[in-house]
Amino acid sequence: MQVELVLLILSLLFFVSIFADKIGYKYGVPALLLFLGVGMFFGSHGIASLMGTEGVTIETGTAQALSTLAMCIILFTGGMETKLSEIKSVVAPGVTLATVGVLLTCAITGVIIYYIFGWIHAVASVTIWMALLMAATMSSTDSASVFSVLRTNGIGLKHNLRPLLELESGANDPMAYVLTTTLIGVVLSGQEDVATLPIVQTIVIQLVMGTVLGYAFGMGLVQLMRRVKLGNEALYPIMILTACIFIFSVTYYLQGNTYLAVYVAGLIIGNNKFTRKRQTKSFFSGLTWLSQLVMFLMLGLMVEPSDLTDYHVWLPCLIISIVMIGISRPLAVWLCMLPFKQYMQRDKVMLSWVGLKGAVPIIFAIMCKANGVPGADLIFNVVFLCTIVSLLVQGTTLTYVAKKLDLATAPQESRTLEFFDIDLPDEIQSSAREVEVSEPMLEKGNTLRDIQIPPRTLVVMVRRGEDFFVPTGVSELQAGDQLLVISDKDAEASYRHMASEAEEEAQWRAEVRRKARDRFYHLTAWMHKK
Repeated sequence: MQVELVLLILSLLFFVSIFADKIGYKYGVPALLLFLGVGMFFGSHGIASLMGTEGVTIETGTAQALSTLAMCIILFTGGMETKLSEIKSVVAPGVTLATVGVLLTCAITGVIIYYIFGWIHAVASVTIWMALLMAATMSSTDSASVFSVLRTNGIGLKHNLRPLLELESGANDPMAYVLTTTLIGVVLSGQEDVATLPIVQTIVIQLVMGTVLGYAFGMGLVQLMRRVKLGNEALYPIMILTACIFIFSVTYYLQGNTYLAVYVAGLIIGNNKFTRKRQTKSFFSGLTWLSQLVMFLMLGLMVEPSDLTDYHVWLPCLIISIVMIGISRPLAVWLCMLPFKQYMQRDKVMLSWVGLKGAVPIIFAIMCKANGVPGADLIFNVVFLCTIVSLLVQGTTLTYVAKKLDLATAPQESRTLEFFDIDLPDEIQSSAREVEVSEPMLEKGNTLRDIQIPPRTLVVMVRRGEDFFVPTGVSELQAGDQLLVISDKDAEASYRHMASEAEEEAQWRAEVRRKARDRFYHLTAWMHKK
């Protein structure tokens, strides 16, 4: 295919997927599932087959390279956006769910998968180790899906469940990765009797090395960002991206857990001050969305719908999905949360329900195909169908379940500015917000000094139409002007209260005018009759 045609197809795929995200947000469908549908539509078995042309295809090796890079970026960004101050109180249960929970989910699901395929007689070669490998690929809660659903929908959860879920989803991928790679080696060896002690030693060594290397590289990267002076500000995020890939690669050669090292490094750098931190976080946020989009588009392009229509494929996949949602995940959560008495039964139900699958199982399934694992196509199809079921069942009902369990809280007010391109670092105990000048605010005068402003608050700029100006005390204001206001954290609450009072007064005045207008119409009608 010509380069121009490839770029045209890619740009169309991205455009459709981006607008699919907007549609998904409006109707409550996870955007990642819509990305998946777009990939299937443009794949070799989608619209191309109907038109008699060749669709977009992707090689397994290329898919593995892209998925590894995407997962590296997703986990690093997840670590950067996780605040240590929020997860400090949930470290113990979060780490327990991320390690023991993944191991229990893998063991329970693997045994059930083995008996499911034996009962249906779908694939005679599914051994217990292959069943465990299949379970390991789906044993973790996918960080990309959890971050996407929770943050996109603005869901707030009581009892500090949200930071617990974000910590678990970001930290359990490394455990699932080491289980998957270890079981791939076991399956490829072809041995039925495998010593468990070397497997346990490998898991422990990789986790410890990944944590140590991630912390060391993260602290070194913080010091580098504080000391280095680059001539171009746009290079700071690029340098951190390069460091992220470097950490992943070096950790691999030092026999550590690469994904854990990347996540820990992101956690360290995201909770320290460094040059151009806001621009860097914004850069990685967009890059993470791009990575998720690429991952699900790629899965859609790789899947063959004809393989999914076989009774011996979709039926066990459906049973496995039900088992993971209704048995494996709840049982693992219940066992892991036994030592933590502060969590009630409804908290455990919520933790069990947020077991979303997504990008991570895709990467592990592609890894199985790239390594030539027997039955890798079956694993890929199982991952595909289970991901769809998880996103449809759990992703679309997350808000509903939280409300039914009385665990949902009102979404936090967004501080995103619309008319002024400015943002303040988290370390500064001040907030920037936009306020629209209303008629009630101008009753005592139309100058800035006549407006009631809370203490420790400063109006730094005014937007009127397409014009901007820095105001003084005698600057005249008009209804509809947009004010850029910077205030202390304490003053922000009082300013919101003042704004709500002004809005209530405006509504009251509108109601008075409406009633007066109605009385006038009634009086006019009465006089006309007379």
